[in-house]
Amino acid sequence: MLHDLFTPSVQHALDLVGIFVFAISGALLAVRKNFDVFGIAVLAEVTALGGGLFRDLIIGAVPPAAFTDLGYFLMPLVATVLVFFLHPHVERTQAAVNVFDAAGLGLFCVTGTTKAYDYGLGLTASAALGLATAVGGGVLRDVLANEVPSLLRWDRDLYAVPAIVGATTVVLCIRFDTLNAFTSGAAVLAAFVLRLLAMRYHWRAPRAWNRRSSASEEPEKATAQ
Repeated sequence: MLHDLFTPSVQHALDLVGIFVFAISGALLAVRKNFDVFGIAVLAEVTALGGGLFRDLIIGAVPPAAFTDLGYFLMPLVATVLVFFLHPHVERTQAAVNVFDAAGLGLFCVTGTTKAYDYGLGLTASAALGLATAVGGGVLRDVLANEVPSLLRWDRDLYAVPAIVGATTVVLCIRFDTLNAFTSGAAVLAAFVLRLLAMRYHWRAPRAWNRRSSASEEPEKATAQ
């Protein structure tokens, strides 16, 4: 099904772009954490490939694509070199990086869902793995950097929700037999635009109703817990 939506060359190019942008975000966090060059490379690789590795292992697509395509492995290393030498300049283009990251989020939640369904999973499980493909690398990045994953923090703009919207759109299209290049592109666009709007207007998921917890709301303190 995935090859019916995009030609292999287009799919490969889109994957490499998404991997590169995710790797940039991992490498930048490593620099902020004062990691050495090996730590920067590890965080870049994990951020870029972690979600796809998790998906492929779950669905039995072994060896995972990250280990059969050298480009997938080398692209995070390219990001590592770029950030290692030019991180002040990369930091100044953070807004552009965030836009491409949002595009990668939209792309990976759609391709992850479609690939999971191709391997025989049901619609709900496919959507869940589409979400994991899009956000799994970021979760692993934060865990390795000793931070509360951004995915779980109240003081971060919506990230998982746009991926859920994209993955859900895909499974609905599969359910009603309307998945094609146009509708899959619309699912990518929906996740992408929702993520951009969340960053622009600082949309966040609600916390517990009638919350009376005495826990600090300071992001720095929450991270240290």
